[in-house]
Amino acid sequence: MSFPLLTATAVVPALGAVATAAVPAAQRAAAKWVALGFSLATLALAAVVLVRFDPGGARFQLTESHAWIKDFGVRYELGVDGIAVALIALTAVLIPFIILAGWHDADPLEGARPNRRWRPTQGFFALILMVEAMVVISFEATDVFLFYIFFEAMLIPMYFLIGGFGDRAGGRSEEETATQRSYAAVKFLLYNLAGGLIMLAAVVGLYAVTADQLGTGTFSLQEIVQARAGGHLDMASSTERLLFLGFFFAFAVKAPLWPLHTWLPNAMGESTAPVAVLITAVVDKVGTFAMLRFCLQLFPEASKWATPAIMILALISIIYGALLAIGQRDIKRLIAYASISHFGFIILGIFAMTTQGQGGATLYMVNHGISTAALMLVASFLITRRGSRLIADYGGVQKVAPVLAGTFLIGGLATLSLPGLAPFISEFLVLVGTFSRYPALGVIATVGIVLAALYVLILYQRTMTGPVKAEVRSMPDLRVRELVVVAPLIALLIFLGVYPKPLADIVNPAVDHTMSVVDKKDPKPDHPVTDAGWFSYSPMPEGANHGGAPHDGASGGAK
Repeated sequence: MSFPLLTATAVVPALGAVATAAVPAAQRAAAKWVALGFSLATLALAAVVLVRFDPGGARFQLTESHAWIKDFGVRYELGVDGIAVALIALTAVLIPFIILAGWHDADPLEGARPNRRWRPTQGFFALILMVEAMVVISFEATDVFLFYIFFEAMLIPMYFLIGGFGDRAGGRSEEETATQRSYAAVKFLLYNLAGGLIMLAAVVGLYAVTADQLGTGTFSLQEIVQARAGGHLDMASSTERLLFLGFFFAFAVKAPLWPLHTWLPNAMGESTAPVAVLITAVVDKVGTFAMLRFCLQLFPEASKWATPAIMILALISIIYGALLAIGQRDIKRLIAYASISHFGFIILGIFAMTTQGQGGATLYMVNHGISTAALMLVASFLITRRGSRLIADYGGVQKVAPVLAGTFLIGGLATLSLPGLAPFISEFLVLVGTFSRYPALGVIATVGIVLAALYVLILYQRTMTGPVKAEVRSMPDLRVRELVVVAPLIALLIFLGVYPKPLADIVNPAVDHTMSVVDKKDPKPDHPVTDAGWFSYSPMPEGANHGGAPHDGASGGAK
């Protein structure tokens, strides 16, 4: 295909950011519509990518490759597999709802003093579109250096979104709110910059290794994987482990994995709800995606070496995040700690080294994005009405705003992975894939399910049930714009919970190929993979398995 579809999918939101920022100050309302229009155009392009992608075809499709910095072997190289396609679709679907949910978040504050600057509406929506552009190209990049540039560059617009557009419902003075917002933004930036600098050293080291052994340095993922499979690139164990740790540290910060997680509750708590959704449902997915694309495929032996330690850290994240969520008094911080627990499940599935675990982790990335977006956005509508994030300030909401309470309940039930809602199958596959290789860890991880039920049901009980508090007695139910935001997300949670096969069919071959690279069973990165995953049945040769899980590559029932 001559048309650069992947480039267009990233360029359109970037152009939208420029166009939105260029809207005259007097036309503040028009900026919102410009941003929404470009986000919908990006969604249309993502839909074309989804339609044109052939799950049974080559590993990387719709590829683009152009020389960029020849002297250093850097290329503008793009390509998507099933995992990338699913996450690009997730990003493109969520951004229009994030924009709609934040429709008034950047408007001038009511009663603002004459000498106070108005909140820059154009800047708020332009920054959201710029983040979208950088996230999309991160999912598309198959050149390690190109990926690194946008992996780091997205920190800049996120820093301004967190520090410049904080939550107005903290119940604090304007000065205290500004201080906490600045602290959260700086902490976010420092943690992620530290991870990025360590990764940069590993990127340079990777180039040096390829230059030494291949004669010409390269950052191409496909070239490096193929050279390793063909025996032309043989890293020393110590070198591979150091490079792996450099990459993994940056991705673990972004993910976020315990104990590198502490920036997330501050960032989500002090951000507006749409920005909080952008952080945990979109940006953080780049970290877990990169573990699958780069850590496991560039450094398969080091990944196996580090697996026991990473599995323990993931397990701690699951339990720790859930326990702290139970003890929270702030609604937004509760959701933040719940996300830490969920990311623990995702990383557990990735490093279980089974196709079921990695398939479940990939589905979890998508389903967690939808469920967290639904819960956080409904929570933001609730907080906006009451003007408080404290759980104790609510009670009896379901009697005065039943639709709001109902959507809040569905979002909460999805968060605790209730059967019939999308996250259930993801969590189930992660646990099955983990148990097949690490039974003890799989059993301990199930404690996270019980704890999730506790923090979600306690939250609902304390905010929505019981006597109606005087402060919520006149609370209005969801308005049309808010229903437009929430209803499609709820519908997706139900649809993918009842019928996950369309999404599974897209990611199955990519997961199977990743395991083949780790197990050194498929030396050709672009070899077509047949539809044999955890939602289809395909007999395997006797004794064959992925990562030690018996008959794991063809688990599940018949189509």
